[in-house]
Amino acid sequence: MTDAFRIDVPHTDGALAVIALSGEFDIAAAPAVRARGLELIANGHPHLVADLAGVTFCDSSGLGALIGIWRCAKDADGSLTLAAIPERLGRLLGVTGMDAFLPAHPSAETALMARQGDRRTA
Repeated sequence: MTDAFRIDVPHTDGALAVIALSGEFDIAAAPAVRARGLELIANGHPHLVADLAGVTFCDSSGLGALIGIWRCAKDADGSLTLAAIPERLGRLLGVTGMDAFLPAHPSAETALMARQGDRRTA
């Protein structure tokens, strides 16, 4: 039995939003994640934090969805920050070199503090 996949948005504040994912982030879930991320960007939240603490599995489709969100966020003068990256996704990010483009934090809370700090100093 697979983990049911969930997408939540527990935090929005101006241009910043958190998209929290849980369950198996695979080919079945990736399109919904990408669509939700793009919807948040289109609705005025171009700076996203992807909280991956609840992700139990992530394949290349999940990575592709994150890259798609990152590109759209960049096009909207925004950003994508990752939080609580699962080990397998961390390896995928390293192998593909995307770890150089996607900042990561140990938790959504530390990612939010860093993003809010960036806003105050900008």
